[in-house]
Amino acid sequence: MTPDQLLILILAVAVVALLYSCVGHAGASGYIAAMVLAGVSAATIRPTALVLNIFVACIGAFQFWRAGHFSWKLFWPFAVLSVPFAFLGGWISLPAHWLKLLLGLTLLYSAVRFFIQPKEETGIQPPSLAIALLTGALLGLLSGLTGTGGGIFLTPLMIFRRWGKTKAVAAVSVVFILLNSISGLLGVLGSGQALPPLAWKLIPAAILGGAIGSYLGSNRFSPIVIKRILSAVLIVAAYKLISQ
Repeated sequence: MTPDQLLILILAVAVVALLYSCVGHAGASGYIAAMVLAGVSAATIRPTALVLNIFVACIGAFQFWRAGHFSWKLFWPFAVLSVPFAFLGGWISLPAHWLKLLLGLTLLYSAVRFFIQPKEETGIQPPSLAIALLTGALLGLLSGLTGTGGGIFLTPLMIFRRWGKTKAVAAVSVVFILLNSISGLLGVLGSGQALPPLAWKLIPAAILGGAIGSYLGSNRFSPIVIKRILSAVLIVAAYKLISQ
């Protein structure tokens, strides 16, 4: 990667972190898309996305906790199995073509998710313990395999199933992302893969973008417009990844 390409990628990561944090996400699928478009290898993408996710999720988790939106009662049934399964997913080394396909499908799902607007929250009913445990385990494994942290899957599921109010769901999701990203990264490192040098170059950009986006909040921008832009970028990146 040339210095100019690296600079463009750094700027892209900062913008992704800013936009995603404006709409309540840590940005893993956006980081993956940016690295795919920059020509970064699939093996490098996963641990790098997890590292960036950890830093941005820390910012979001602190803000939601400080605002009083986090619910431990709603969170723990999803987290108790998701963390070990995220480690397992990170530890598993998929063949390159399968990893590219899985990442591509994840980006496509994320793009579709940004086009769908949840209905107003009514009739809130938390899931049974068994459903929450199973959901957490499956999403934890998926988050470790893809390097996304799992929030892009958990958030819409909880809202569409009316398992919690929007702000509580966002708070649960961002802490879910944080713990699964840490666990998934430990799994990657435990499998013998080293942390890519690229990650250290992108961390400051993610922190800066995430801090600005979290501060501004989605009320300063049009969440609909941001989600449409992100969706278009994800579709392009998914196509490039799957077609390789």
